[in-house]
Amino acid sequence: MARFLFIIPLVAMASAASAQQQGHDACARDVSRFCRAHMNDGDQIVLACLKQNRARLSKACAQVLIDHGQ
Repeated sequence: MARFLFIIPLVAMASAASAQQQGHDACARDVSRFCRAHMNDGDQIVLACLKQNRARLSKACAQVLIDHGQ
């Protein structure tokens, strides 16, 4: 039983990491196209840049933003 309870948080962490990687993959091209000047300014600045360019984003990247409440 204790072993089972230990596995649940590990699975949740792996799922979150996987979702984050998928978001990164979906938006990597858009970041390099529209937000290259801000790539070293931090995640929040890049996110703001993506939001400013929402109409120009790929469908996959736009969906990632929607899925994450942005």
